[in-house]
Amino acid sequence: MSIRELLFRSIEKEMYHDIIESLITALEAKDFYTKGHSERVAFMSHEISKELGIKGRELENIHIAAHLHDIGKIGVPDIILNKKDELLPHEWEYIKMHPKIGFDILSKSKKLKSISRIVYYHHERWDGKGYPSGIASTSIPLGSRIIAVCDSIDAMTSNRPYRDAMSFEECIKEVLLNKGLMFDPVIVEYIQDNLQFMRELISIKN
Repeated sequence: MSIRELLFRSIEKEMYHDIIESLITALEAKDFYTKGHSERVAFMSHEISKELGIKGRELENIHIAAHLHDIGKIGVPDIILNKKDELLPHEWEYIKMHPKIGFDILSKSKKLKSISRIVYYHHERWDGKGYPSGIASTSIPLGSRIIAVCDSIDAMTSNRPYRDAMSFEECIKEVLLNKGLMFDPVIVEYIQDNLQFMRELISIKN
């Protein structure tokens, strides 16, 4: 490969990361909770993916998708997104639109096609009772399944205006109860077999 081609690839990659940073910044300006949450979910997803043997472009795509998993919340009304009380059923319907909105935003870029698909499915459940498509088990992209677990763990172990954070033990109990229901059994088994590693991942944010 020539120096010119290497330089072009370097510039292209820098622009690619700049676009991602711009999207993340846009969401953070709208939703004050998102910054820390997205960073933590991305870190946890990346570390668990590595431990599960995922490498290369697939690992990078999962990491980026985790950073951008909530980008669709840009399309959710502020009054709902930043509500301090528990959401009402009709308000949840707005929140449930964010994976599709995120997919629509990211899929406009050819570079982000694979990432947009991971984002689209990150609220699907192993038992098929998730959203927006209701697909199940291994039909859900692996990256989406990993992010789903990490997203839930971070949400459970974070303080919210309407509830206190769960302890590590309470959180893990909830994850185990949802093995094969919400979450991929293989990912849950990894968590169950590596509790100290998970405790360290979660404790980093505190």
